[in-house]
Amino acid sequence: MIEDLIDAVIDREGGYVNHPADRGGATRFGITEAVARANGYHGDMRLFARPAAVAIYRRIYWTRPGWDQVAERAPALAAELFDTGVNMGPAVAAGFLQRALNALNRGARDYADVVLDGRIGPQTLRALDRFLATRGEAAEEVLLKAVEALQGERYLTLAEQRPANEAFLYGWLAGRIG
Repeated sequence: MIEDLIDAVIDREGGYVNHPADRGGATRFGITEAVARANGYHGDMRLFARPAAVAIYRRIYWTRPGWDQVAERAPALAAELFDTGVNMGPAVAAGFLQRALNALNRGARDYADVVLDGRIGPQTLRALDRFLATRGEAAEEVLLKAVEALQGERYLTLAEQRPANEAFLYGWLAGRIG
């Protein structure tokens, strides 16, 4: 699953880009120069290798945030969280999931609220398990819609707060995996 998700992100992001309105600066395959440097790359970003990008996506944006564990329970949701984490950071994506789970637990009757810490741990996974078991067949789709709504609202806010981000808004909204 993750291989296909990574390929889709890399295909969408393309090769080397250094858009003047992008605060992230130079990127290759969607990996910013800062992330590449933090992961040991010291060369010209134009030469950053695809296998290095794949390894970063797998480690930093899939395994470390726990989307692999979410995928065991809700694969479509995990794909969306991966995509959101790539664009906004894994902690933001995890926070969206936690907020949605808390809002959908019927006043903590179905399961206890989770701490909004931006990390996927045992408490969040238990809440996800309970949500899926309690709400049945459509549960993953409903949770996915809630996460996508939070993601879309954040994209709009980013564009409203910084007009230069309007250059990216359409692509952010159209380019999602989920």
